Order: sequence, then C-alpha cells, then structure tokens
Amino acid sequence: MQAFAYSNPASIADAAGAAAGANAKIIAGGQSLLPAMKLGLAAPETLVDLSQVAELKGISVSGGVVKIGAMTTHAQVAASADVAKAIPALADLAGHIGDRQVRNRGTLGGSLANNDPAACYPAAVLGLGATIHTNTRTIAADAFFTGLYETALKEGEIITAVSFPVPEKAAWQKFKQPASRFSIVGVFVSKGPQGVRVAVTGAGACVFRAKDIEAKLASNWSGAALQGASFPADGLNSDLHGSAEYRAALIPVLAQRAVAAS
Repeated sequence: MQAFAYSNPASIADAAGAAAGANAKIIAGGQSLLPAMKLGLAAPETLVDLSQVAELKGISVSGGVVKIGAMTTHAQVAASADVAKAIPALADLAGHIGDRQVRNRGTLGGSLANNDPAACYPAAVLGLGATIHTNTRTIAADAFFTGLYETALKEGEIITAVSFPVPEKAAWQKFKQPASRFSIVGVFVSKGPQGVRVAVTGAGACVFRAKDIEAKLASNWSGAALQGASFPADGLNSDLHGSAEYRAALIPVLAQRAVAAS
C-alpha cells in the first residue's frame, strides 16, 4: 500500500473542500477502492473518508418517495422495515449484494459512484427512475450512468442521497457469479410513476435499459408478454463466465421471472 494523506471530515461542506484537493479520492465503504489501491490501479495522494458525515446517513419515506442517504450501508437498506414496506424489491436487492462483510461496509453512494458494470444498485436506480442528489445538484438516473466505471459526477462532487419513487410493482432477479456474487446478468423491473422500466446490469459495459422489453410489458404487464422474447447479443459482455449470446438469452428469462415475482 502506497503512502497517502487521510482526511476524516464531519460535514458535507468539509468533505467537499477536502475532495477539491489535487489527486484526492473520496472513500465510502472502500470495497472497491482499497483493493484497487493494493493492486496499484489507483494511487490517490489524499483519501477523504465520508464515514463520519452524519448528514449522509439514514432512510426516510414521504410523499411516495424513499430517500436513502449515500452512506447508508447495504445491510441497513436490507434491514429497513420502511424500505421493505415501500419497495420490497429494493430491500431484496440490497440483502443479496456480496456477502455479510460487503453488505455491512458497502454503501449506496459508493456503489453508484464506482458504477461497476456488474453492480446491483445501478440496476435499482435506473430501474426505478430514481434521482441522485449531490452536494451541488440533482441528476436523473437516465443521465447518471455514462459508461464503464463512468458517471455524470464531476471531480470532487459528492453523492448525498438517492430518491426512489415508490412503484406500483417492482422485482429483482440476479443470475450471480458464485464466487464474487456480482451479476453475470441482473434485471430490475418496475411499473409506477416513471412508467414501465427494465434495467439490466452485468450484461454490458454499463447498466442499461431494455427498451424492447419495456414496450412489451407496457402493453401487458405479465410473464406471458415475454414468452419467447429475445434480446440481441451485439455489444454485450463475453468472458469466462458467459458469452454475449448467453447473457442475451438470460435477459428476457430473468425479466420474465421478475415480472412474475412482482
């Protein structure tokens, strides 16, 4: 591990100030950043730890919206009675991320800022049409995820919370890689204030919406609507865990299962 300075701010304003420094990196749960540093893939001169910023933690439900602080852990989301009542699919997703250690250290904001192509939370955010709040603005889910490990966040910008509109129906299905428990393919479906949305993670370089499947479900929200449906393999990931064609075949199958479970 290389040498670095360590900042432990207690407020969003102080964190933003520290993050504005040259070659500073924000750390949330550290589940991705610390391994990257150990491998020499990241070498920040300063780490800005958000763990003591109380403003970034907590869950509230009001006016048909579930708002979750960026530093709320996966385990806290999974255990929240409020989340389980308002959006059961979101609690289910959070409860199956990684293992217990990951769920108790990893955070919502950290997952979104990292935007791993096989992460679970991006599918929920995009699949529910959520809004990402930062210390300077709000960003719609459709504009947030921009590419492989890339987002619309500017240098030093901090995710503060995410607002999830409560859907009429929603569900999550993941076909996981058994060792890492990341998604080989994961599909989140919802029907609600944002219309019908189907978000796919693990299949491409970045989470994306499956518009053709959305169109079928908008006409008929049922598993039968996806009977015999297919998805093109062009541009999908192909690796030792599964070919692009295998992932393409999984997408409508998992979407059908999710709709049936919603």
